[in-house]
Amino acid sequence: MEWSEPRPGHRRRLRLVVIVSAVAAMLAAYILVVTTRADAAETLLSQGKPTTASSTENAGTPASAATDGNTGTRWSSAFTVPQWIQVDLGSTQSITRVALNWEAAYANAFQIQTSADGTSWTNIYSTTTGPGGQQSLAVTGSGRYVRVNATAKATAYGVSLWEFQVFGGTPDTPGGCGTTNAAQGKPATASSTENAGTPASAAFDGNTGTRWSSAAADPQWLQVDLGAAVSVCGVSLNWEAAYASAYQIQVSTNGTSWTNITGTTAGALGVQTPAVTTTTGRYVRVNGTARATQWGYSLWEFQVFTGSGPSVSPSTSPSGPALPTSDTPDLGPNVRIFDSSSSAATIQAAVDQAFNAQLRSPTAQFGTQRYVFLFKPGTYGRVWANVGFYTTIAGLGLNPDDVTINGAVNVDSGWNYGDEANATQNFWRSMENLSIVPEGGTDRWAVSQAAPMRRVHIKGNLTLAPSNQDNGQGYSSGGYLADSVVDGRVSSGSQQQWYTRDSRIAGWDGGVWNMVYSGVQGAPPNAFPNPPHTTLATTPVTREKPYLYVDSAGLYRVFVPSIRRNSAGATWPNTAGSSIPMREFYVAKPGDSAARINTALAQGLNLFFTPGTYSLDQTLRVTRPNTVVTGIGFPTLIPNNGVEALNIADVDGVKVSGLTFDAGTTNSPTLMSVGQAGAHTDHAANPISIQDVFFRIGSSVQGKATTTLAVHSDDTIIDHIWAWRADHGGAPTGWTVNTGDTGLVVNGDDVLATGLFVEHYQKYEVIWNGNRGKTIFFQNEKPYDVPNQAAWIGPRGNGYAAYKVADAVTDHELWGGGVYCYFSANPAVRVDRGFEVPNRTGVRLHSVITVSLGDVGTIANVVNDTGGPVPNPAGNTTPRQVVNYP
Repeated sequence: MEWSEPRPGHRRRLRLVVIVSAVAAMLAAYILVVTTRADAAETLLSQGKPTTASSTENAGTPASAATDGNTGTRWSSAFTVPQWIQVDLGSTQSITRVALNWEAAYANAFQIQTSADGTSWTNIYSTTTGPGGQQSLAVTGSGRYVRVNATAKATAYGVSLWEFQVFGGTPDTPGGCGTTNAAQGKPATASSTENAGTPASAAFDGNTGTRWSSAAADPQWLQVDLGAAVSVCGVSLNWEAAYASAYQIQVSTNGTSWTNITGTTAGALGVQTPAVTTTTGRYVRVNGTARATQWGYSLWEFQVFTGSGPSVSPSTSPSGPALPTSDTPDLGPNVRIFDSSSSAATIQAAVDQAFNAQLRSPTAQFGTQRYVFLFKPGTYGRVWANVGFYTTIAGLGLNPDDVTINGAVNVDSGWNYGDEANATQNFWRSMENLSIVPEGGTDRWAVSQAAPMRRVHIKGNLTLAPSNQDNGQGYSSGGYLADSVVDGRVSSGSQQQWYTRDSRIAGWDGGVWNMVYSGVQGAPPNAFPNPPHTTLATTPVTREKPYLYVDSAGLYRVFVPSIRRNSAGATWPNTAGSSIPMREFYVAKPGDSAARINTALAQGLNLFFTPGTYSLDQTLRVTRPNTVVTGIGFPTLIPNNGVEALNIADVDGVKVSGLTFDAGTTNSPTLMSVGQAGAHTDHAANPISIQDVFFRIGSSVQGKATTTLAVHSDDTIIDHIWAWRADHGGAPTGWTVNTGDTGLVVNGDDVLATGLFVEHYQKYEVIWNGNRGKTIFFQNEKPYDVPNQAAWIGPRGNGYAAYKVADAVTDHELWGGGVYCYFSANPAVRVDRGFEVPNRTGVRLHSVITVSLGDVGTIANVVNDTGGPVPNPAGNTTPRQVVNYP
């Protein structure tokens, strides 16, 4: 957060032990996994199966792209009709549902057809009024082949599908995966054994007191011969302490040629139940490629489950009892949902009650209150919604203009009339996916960090400054606006820095130190430092944040926008992407255990966190590609006993958004990590994304964490985070109290950060080790509470730079970075530089600035040894700028 003059605000492995833990974990769970949803009565039959079409538009849009499970790839046809796409399920199946995810070029007349031989077809669904978009079609039929036969198209182009999914199962096992271990007692072999006491057969004897272990080398494999070709639909691995950190599960019909059905580079100790792709095979093996210890690989038990065993009843799902899901979920008591029949008075009373409870409250800023107000499509009469801490206002339409609020969604200062009654502490609130007709022509959003505005249409002007700036309460410090349209002008007023991305505005007025725009139509020209505007015509890579909406049938869904490259302007009203029904999410609520949430993930569900706090005694692990982990109303995850709160495997397309992390009282090495250290897998086509994710070390608890976020996966998109070591909180803060070294460590290559806020950490606040990284907008304050210079000596002199690019990096670029100091505990403290980078032509910084707030402490240079001292004799709070470096 920011200080603003003239009144400073004090924002304020013993192996035996591990073996015992593994045995305990094994005794606590007997788990297997299906490959699709938690609803065991339905199986996704089509994914990865042979797919053909009448035509393809080009080599980049093949038929197989519609059945690959990747919503970023698609099939498209030639520009004529009729056209068809068909999938071979491999055997005759009972078909219960077909899901179509149309691209903009959709068919408005088509049939769903089945065939036993691929020649004679039977219609099981037909329409001449297809709406495009997401369609989930309940059908009744059977066949080996299923096709979509398009007879009329809605556009001048052909027809195009992001995904074509067929659900069902064989009549005797309708989507079920057996619960009998098909591998027990079957012939087993391995690449090696550690000794005669740990043979391969010990992992298939049903005895959890015996184990197989290998030689201490990579790779190693263990395989079982099931005796005949069967449909393999699930596995369970009970690892001893010497576990695999990376492995694949593979299936073969001959024991020679192998097909991967799952894999991970983020393996863990104990019972693991990786989701697999159901595949026919006689032989099944685990192929370990990386060990987590200096020993070999060791398994107590390796279980294999097939579709030929007893089917799973709807009340019992793999990984335990089936967790409940719904297309009309209960979002909990902290969420109010309005529709166009709700009176303005009812809405006004609800939003007033939430806001007024926070007025002049010393605990509101770090309280447990959470409020979400959701508006279904429609137009709403005069509503003036003041937005306080941990409050979200959002529309439930597919597009922002589906919800219109007349009045205001307002953020101002003056909520607390003490010394810090200004907007520099207007954190933790958000507005999303609606339109506003502002009363008086101008809407006000006077916020600082962790207060995003996304997918909003302001039908008038927008001001980002408080209304009371003339009476000494008018300071504001940093914010984020994306995928929005402002019909009028934006006035930034007292905002010291701001980042706007991929939007359209009529114009922009004002700017104090560091105003950054990328992909903003109507942005001011690049002119840094006078005025302080840094403007990029496009943003290199974007994927907008997933959002909740209600479809025409009244069912809840989450829309996941697609990747854009070199983007500009808002994505809507025709946002490309995919829609996920809420029945494919586990809706988490406060009180849910980490084990329950991990069970949901193991059952193939996405996660939707409702407002509240979540105490985690184990790490939440996301291992399935394309998993969506999102939340509304600032759900807050607090790790216990020093565990990591969230771990994302090095897989494609995971989306994490809308979460807040509070460090626990026992130090966590990291709060969240993405990928595996040392792994460099190409995710460029479908990167992991992190959006509106906020980290706190010290708030309502005296938290501790060495690093808050570690990004190992290549191509990750970091789109608006705030990592904050608290300078004030509901619990006392201080140099030895809420400790934290670094806010963000980037080890992946080709990582992009758009909107990076990191403050008050005790060592390097951002460390960038990966190559070809890019940052667009960086905001930082150095720690206020450095006790003395001797306590703060870095590797290269006094203090630690805020933004450190590692010496080995050869290619890196940053646009629009600000570093500020306010060494209030000891104004004699100095830091030698704000930015520290290797002197290479491939490492480039543009529009960087340092400021000593009130000249309380010194930043000697902006970048390396360039940029002059701050402060200097010229006067109070004088910025130093470097336009380009080198």
